[in-house]
Amino acid sequence: MSSRAHTLAAIERRVRRIGRPFGVSLLIAEKRNPKIDAHGGYMLRDDDTFEIVFGNKGYDFSATLDEVEEFLLESRVAMREDIKKNKKR
Repeated sequence: MSSRAHTLAAIERRVRRIGRPFGVSLLIAEKRNPKIDAHGGYMLRDDDTFEIVFGNKGYDFSATLDEVEEFLLESRVAMREDIKKNKKR
């Protein structure tokens, strides 16, 4: 991998791609405050209902990019396990 694969913009694009099948959008805090700067800066929003599904625990934009990616990867694994269970029936 090139060094560009680890830039913030590249990681944000990867997280957006992972979230696309779930119908969620990555939101980035534009107006920073000390709480957001200390930890977080990201949220996930459901595209259909516009409800926040991750990253608003305690305050808006409370998730880091790594936490959002981990949440989506765990969700993807769970979705694949559900698909496997349904195929066995």
